[in-house]
Amino acid sequence: MAKPRTALPKDLTFEAALARLQDVVAELEDPERGLEASFELFEEGMALARFCRTKIDEIQKRVEVVMRQTPEGLRTGELEELEGEDEGDEEGEEEDTEP
Repeated sequence: MAKPRTALPKDLTFEAALARLQDVVAELEDPERGLEASFELFEEGMALARFCRTKIDEIQKRVEVVMRQTPEGLRTGELEELEGEDEGDEEGEEEDTEP
């Protein structure tokens, strides 16, 4: 008979799940660990990974809602892209003021 899925604590936080997942990965790298013990860790790790992915998806949706509610003047993008645009704007302003 198949063992039920690994139950995670109801009050588990993303940070705690991620820390435990890192521990599971480290434990799985132990070559002395037996097959059954490794498989149990693998199941736990998969449950933790699913939990973390779900939390990330939830937060991403919340960020999208907040971003839709922002003023039109707010720009979003990769930090490097935005910094490059700002530098271009400043240079363009300086060129306009020079004779």
